Amino acid sequence: MPSSVQLFRDQKYHELKGQCIQQRRLFEDPEFPASDESLFYQSAPPRKVEWKRPKDLCEDPHLFVNGISSHDLHQGTLGNCWFVAACSCLALRKTLWQQVIPDFNEQEWDPKNPEKYAGIFRFRFWCFGEWTEVVVDDLLPTMDGKLIYCHSNVKNEFWSALLEKAYAKLAGSYEALDGGSAADAIVDFTGAVAESIDLVQGKYGEIISEQMKLFEDLLKVHKRGGLISCYIAASSGGPSEVETEMGLVIGHAYSVTAVRKLRLGERLMFSFKAEKLFMIRLRNPWGKREWNGPWSDNSEEWKKVSNSECKSLGLTLENDGEFWMTFEDWCKNFTDVDICRIVNTSYFSIHKTWEKKMMHGAWARNSEPLLNRSGGCFDNRETFLQNPQYVFDVKKTEDKVLVSLQQEDRRKYKKEGKGDSIPIGFEILKVEDNRSYRLHKLTVQERVATSLYINTRTVFLKRVLKQGRYILIPTTYHPGIVTKFILRLFTDVPSKLRELKADKPKMTCWSLLCGYPRRVTQIKIHSAEGLQKQDRSGGADPYVLIKCENQSMHSPVQHDTTSPIFDTQVIFYRKNIDSPIVVQVWNSNILCDQFLGQAVLAASPSDPGEQQTLQLRGRGSREATEVPGHITVKVFSSDDLVEL
Repeated sequence: MPSSVQLFRDQKYHELKGQCIQQRRLFEDPEFPASDESLFYQSAPPRKVEWKRPKDLCEDPHLFVNGISSHDLHQGTLGNCWFVAACSCLALRKTLWQQVIPDFNEQEWDPKNPEKYAGIFRFRFWCFGEWTEVVVDDLLPTMDGKLIYCHSNVKNEFWSALLEKAYAKLAGSYEALDGGSAADAIVDFTGAVAESIDLVQGKYGEIISEQMKLFEDLLKVHKRGGLISCYIAASSGGPSEVETEMGLVIGHAYSVTAVRKLRLGERLMFSFKAEKLFMIRLRNPWGKREWNGPWSDNSEEWKKVSNSECKSLGLTLENDGEFWMTFEDWCKNFTDVDICRIVNTSYFSIHKTWEKKMMHGAWARNSEPLLNRSGGCFDNRETFLQNPQYVFDVKKTEDKVLVSLQQEDRRKYKKEGKGDSIPIGFEILKVEDNRSYRLHKLTVQERVATSLYINTRTVFLKRVLKQGRYILIPTTYHPGIVTKFILRLFTDVPSKLRELKADKPKMTCWSLLCGYPRRVTQIKIHSAEGLQKQDRSGGADPYVLIKCENQSMHSPVQHDTTSPIFDTQVIFYRKNIDSPIVVQVWNSNILCDQFLGQAVLAASPSDPGEQQTLQLRGRGSREATEVPGHITVKVFSSDDLVEL
């Protein structure tokens, strides 16, 4: 269970329930009244909607009848198949739905103690990084005595209708749920990390190697408690909710309810050239209309599979909306998949444990460039760095990094005509190993990753990064846009993710006594070549040590080479501009490191900014004796501390 929970509209469930029981009345929610304003923000109902309580719709109402199942749900008249698909996914995972429906036994109807029923329910959603509890009454919208929106296939089961009402309250109205993303709903149910994959663009239907990689990824996600949904995107201007020849519905969200490798009988081995067939099971939120191609419910293929295998797959030959497909057919027929990973951050686990950091931030406009935090994407070269900047470290030689950038949910602004998500994305730059202040100009930094820029609520990226320090810059696509976001970063070892807020070193009382920096210098040590051989095999284990006043930084050791690639960046804020910067090359040894040579740099603003190759020399001045080897560097200096 979440450790701390926010209360939506500050409504306290136990307090409100206690008052209703004491006053012997059923709860009516003043924050989400049983009226048209809770249903619509611009449409009008085709006929009058009546709000009825479950006891008016059936004799023996329950939250759950025979437990919770992905078969419990039917969509109704609202275009929120994405929400129903997310509920189907949620129903598969007991630990997850118990977070969304807390203390479900206490909330259940108790026929033996009807006086304890107060017509009030509570649900929890992961809203913008915090678990939020939403309270609702049990008045549900109906026509002709039937629920018009999400409902169960069992007349006296109400968990899905009540959950939908709580979600509609969060969004501002039921109509605000018309059109959306299953991935967003799953994130709101679980706090998962969502990744959207375009199956057409990635050519997953054509490239078998990519198909197999994706299958293994989905198999792992499903086994580890993740939730998956998919859909066929409608072509631009094309019809939606139309059935294809193969029985699939365009523009319609399906939940993935199983990912399996199916053992084949002897007769099938030759035709498929494999012992196992890669299979995926889907569910249509309408509870009917299924795939009618190979491996559909009544297809010939199933006759060749043993009864025991059919039983272990849970095969049912009914038009219940659930069906199997081969993974290859799935890749060829669907266009998009949303993968929601439940990222494991528990130390008590047999699976990989991730280190998680989460930051709340905002894009904010300001006419002063140093204060502006809404500079737009990388294409806006003049303003791109006027965005929030977050620094993190990769401590291992290489580390897989997961990044999720999520903007504020905009459904609540649909009434004002501003309900669409803003195009967002982010850049990751490899920066100086000791950078502690905001970046103002791109010089030696390296652009290592760019996310998609897309108008979805969440943008996700997986990337393997080399050891070093990085700046992550979340941006809107266009400059000047104001909204909030949350940034989540997952790494193998702690990343120390934090926001860079200061532009330069702070002026303090000590600055008057000890001096304040007068110059900033950036150095990139690219490589060295022709170094003196240090071992019998003719190699060396070199690293660079960069010294400036009383500061020093050194690169990782490069093993068994006399022509190392360092790609090390450093930045120094210099008080004594006459004191040079010394770049030394050393050979790493178990007992005592050996000095291989150095280059002495004046690093003044007038020095050329191009890459330069310098002769290594012995210790002493710039004119000391030459020693074997050269070093290639780039140097930038400025007396304006906020220029670099």
